[in-house]
Amino acid sequence: MTDDLHYRVLKHLQAHPDATQRDLAKALGISLGSTNFCVRAVIDQGWVKVQNFRRSDNKLAYAYLLTPQGIEAKARITARFLQRKRDEYEALKAEIAQLTAEAESQCQRDDRT
Repeated sequence: MTDDLHYRVLKHLQAHPDATQRDLAKALGISLGSTNFCVRAVIDQGWVKVQNFRRSDNKLAYAYLLTPQGIEAKARITARFLQRKRDEYEALKAEIAQLTAEAESQCQRDDRT
């Protein structure tokens, strides 16, 4: 499981501990099977614990709660995620500046002819 997916799973479960795996799959845009794999992975790593409870309609449901280790892991993953996004932003900014310069140069050449 990638850092991005770990981040998104932990973020969603922290915000919506009573979400079903179907809800989580829809929010993440991945299959229900992949979601089950992801949830099991964060549980196996000790980052999330599962608590059973009964909803008002008497269906068995679960609450996914981040453990202290899960909160620490989410903080580390968030820092790496943020740095990766900053790096991507800087690379895009440089590419936009280069393309802008090329376009301006091309326009100046076209004006001369």
